[in-house]
Amino acid sequence: MAKNFIKWSTASALLLSAASITPTIASAEQRPENNFSLTVLHSNDTHAHVANAPERAALVKKLKEQNPANLLLDAGDIFSGTLYFNEFEGEVDMKIMNYLGYDAMTFGNHEFDLGRSENGHASLAKMVKAANFPVVSANVDFSKDALFDGLQTKAITDDPKDGKIYNGIIKEVNGEKVGIFGLTTEETVSISSPDKVTFTNYITEAKEAVSAFEEAGINKIIAITHIGFDDNKAIDNDQELAKAVPEIDIIVGGHTHSNLPEPHVVNADTDPVVIVQANEYNKFLGQLDVEFDRDGVITNFNGQLHEIGGEGAEIDEGAAEILAPYTKQVEQRMASPVGATTKVFLNGLRDLGGVRAGETNLGNLITDGMLQKAKEIDSDVSIAFQNGGGIRASIDKGEVTYGEVLTVLPFGNPLAIVQLSGAELKSTFEHSVKEYPKESGGFLHVAGMKFLFDPSKPVGSRIVSLEVDGKEVVDSHMYKAATNVFTARGGDGFEALGKAYEAGRVSEPGFSDWENFADHLKSLKTVDKGIEGRIMAKVPFTDVKSGNWAYPYISDLYYRDLLNTENSAFKPGNQLTRAQATSFIVRALKLPTDSTATVPFKDLKDYAADTQNEIAAAYAHKIVKGYGDQFKPGEPVSRAQFAQMLKRAYENYTGQLYIPSVSNPFSDLGDYGKEAKEAMAMMAELDIADGDNGYYKPTASTTRQQTAKLISNFVYNTKQVKKAE
Repeated sequence: MAKNFIKWSTASALLLSAASITPTIASAEQRPENNFSLTVLHSNDTHAHVANAPERAALVKKLKEQNPANLLLDAGDIFSGTLYFNEFEGEVDMKIMNYLGYDAMTFGNHEFDLGRSENGHASLAKMVKAANFPVVSANVDFSKDALFDGLQTKAITDDPKDGKIYNGIIKEVNGEKVGIFGLTTEETVSISSPDKVTFTNYITEAKEAVSAFEEAGINKIIAITHIGFDDNKAIDNDQELAKAVPEIDIIVGGHTHSNLPEPHVVNADTDPVVIVQANEYNKFLGQLDVEFDRDGVITNFNGQLHEIGGEGAEIDEGAAEILAPYTKQVEQRMASPVGATTKVFLNGLRDLGGVRAGETNLGNLITDGMLQKAKEIDSDVSIAFQNGGGIRASIDKGEVTYGEVLTVLPFGNPLAIVQLSGAELKSTFEHSVKEYPKESGGFLHVAGMKFLFDPSKPVGSRIVSLEVDGKEVVDSHMYKAATNVFTARGGDGFEALGKAYEAGRVSEPGFSDWENFADHLKSLKTVDKGIEGRIMAKVPFTDVKSGNWAYPYISDLYYRDLLNTENSAFKPGNQLTRAQATSFIVRALKLPTDSTATVPFKDLKDYAADTQNEIAAAYAHKIVKGYGDQFKPGEPVSRAQFAQMLKRAYENYTGQLYIPSVSNPFSDLGDYGKEAKEAMAMMAELDIADGDNGYYKPTASTTRQQTAKLISNFVYNTKQVKKAE
């Protein structure tokens, strides 16, 4: 690509030498008088996390004052990530950056997210124009997008204008000239929406930029890059750039959100290149102190990450004043609906059957949204999985707000797409269930697939069946999966995923998890789903097949130790007796049973002592009643009777009467009394039972498989909800 170069009269730069480099800062007495010390303050992947701007501004001002020979640089991705972006599309970020006095930035891939929207890149062009500093980008070409007419000059210049785009700039700092150029990942074409904007090879453009600087007599060169510290080698990353273009002195990087508390050096023994990156979301401000000799060779360096905020952190009032009106609007948006209503409780709870040890409807919705977004980017993606540890709250019935979505997924984990063999996929899910039935943050929720595992088997050999699109996974086949970046990089101990990441089989298109979830909810408008049998733990009963609708509920009760496991048969179609119903409730509530407790019932003598004690405990807690001196333990319990038992159990557990807030949804309750009608209304309101097309069938007996669903839902939506409060 042809370039226009600024000519300089100074001599050409000498070749860099690594002979004198050390990883420590020399003392003042050791520094030659004509050496040049420079402090580079840097940020990247801030993703509209501007809420801590007052603390960030105070820190920047302090470090600038302490280090007057400084540059403040940003490696891109200020777009997308919080409601500050959704509401203002970069406006507030740029005002803060201007206030802080940035010297230059480059584009991240997310700066191009709006390319296919109704207004295209209008917000990006507006952001560039608003910048009180230049944007550097050597491998991005805006010439085919009229919105950027007059904004880009494909040149290296020593006279950059604010609000303009250049391949590179020459900046004078304390009498010394420093060359700065920018690069953005070519992967932007497939992971964002650049539309008419095009990208060229990063190494080719870096070499041309370096040649231009050297021709201009510049021997201190900084690359601001959004290509990733250790991203896919086949596309681009900072370490490969450093190896290919060793004339670069410093790489201020972004894209992989890497936390580099100390600088990483490539070619340390030949042509050293110092790479820095400051994690993500304005959590840190990076500081790199370097010393150059007269020939532009780095003789000393030191780097650190300053945490932004925290207890006692200083606040800059000017930044707070800038932020205040934007924050007010964001807070209003937090309380506003995403455009969806849930008719059911979305379970993000802990404990067995919660998000860290079981399938939940909330986990299903999150992964469905993840898969939906990933397919928009790459139609070959067939599955998605989300770590339970990343799901932090539940959502109550009613309109879903942005605040609720952000509370469920508060970390802003961006989307990642990983290529895995069937064998690696199996290894991943073996790791997911290795702690079961104990909780694990690595327990995976899934979309586009389902799996059955056997917790009785040794760790590492628990997966019984793993299906993708209804077909058993084949070890040698390759699958594309969507997940979040934390999991894709091997978080929570996922070794197979970590190795795939190291092998360059992970792409990071971004798009925050909460945004994907909110978009999916909006597309659904109404949510009324429970669990769907995507994840099931195997039970030992020979008369219950995994395809049975009640299997997930039976499995849940089995691993809660609520089922008698002396027999190999569950007898799912058998009618539930009054004694059995009582035992289930007492065990579910973990009520203490006392062999000294007495009951007025004379028809229990033929029952086991444990059963008698359970009936006595339920009677003492006013959960069950009898018929004079008869309990009739062997009689089938009707659906109406069981509802009343569960209502009393709820009231015993919570310590308060349950008054349904809506009218009874069932049309077949006839002459039943007030307590019975309220009990059956509660069953619907708490999602314990949903009836059959508006009928509750109160006189029908309850089967054991129906009981499994009722008790399992009772625990989820009653006992655990109360605990969560």
